[in-house]
Amino acid sequence: MVAELRQLHEAAGDPDIERMPGDEEIYAALLYTEKHASALRHCAAEVQQSAALKRVQLWEYLREQTDLHQLRAVTDARSAGVPWVQLAPVLAVAAPSAAYNKTKRLQAVTLTDDTPDGRPVRRTPEAVLEAERRRALEAEAERRRQEAAERSHRLLLPVARRLVEQREALVLDEDAEYWLDEISAVLPDCVTPTQMLSLNRYLAAAVRSLRKLEQRTASPVTTTQEAHAAYLAAAALQAEQASSARF
Repeated sequence: MVAELRQLHEAAGDPDIERMPGDEEIYAALLYTEKHASALRHCAAEVQQSAALKRVQLWEYLREQTDLHQLRAVTDARSAGVPWVQLAPVLAVAAPSAAYNKTKRLQAVTLTDDTPDGRPVRRTPEAVLEAERRRALEAEAERRRQEAAERSHRLLLPVARRLVEQREALVLDEDAEYWLDEISAVLPDCVTPTQMLSLNRYLAAAVRSLRKLEQRTASPVTTTQEAHAAYLAAAALQAEQASSARF
């Protein structure tokens, strides 16, 4: 955006454009364009408005960056054991509680609200605390999802193998037989993530087929306790995966 400002000044014939700082020197470049805003006075209103808006946007960017770096400095100070009472004067506030509240407001730059477009939270301690609470809940939900996924991954092979081993004690229709054949085919060399994903799909399809057959015939699809336990284990694993996917 500094480069765009430079182009506007060049196009306007700014006689001092060679003195404008480089694109990476945002602060110095903004000071230059502020001092030389009059160079655009003969340009169309749209050009002057565009240049002014770019300056506003760049100052906003710098302000956010300043808040972020000051927050990091405060965080380091607190980690080093600096009490709020010492931070108050350097944060230009009168009391430790005010230093704490100002730090919370600084944290707003690192947080977003729960709107679809994820706008920055309001710069109030209450809004920041609410955003932090929401972030903690989201992190906890993600942790639970990861744990459920790891558990399902550990159980998938033994559960699928157990169901296949009880095949002779299962009442099967053509659909259920097909999915058990697919499970049997992939089980011996099921190592890669793609193979595990395929196995999971096949097991889910087999469970669905057995459940439909059970509902259609109003009769059990297992003839032994061992087969019944294997069927229940497969169904429970699929139910756990479906439940964790909803959160």
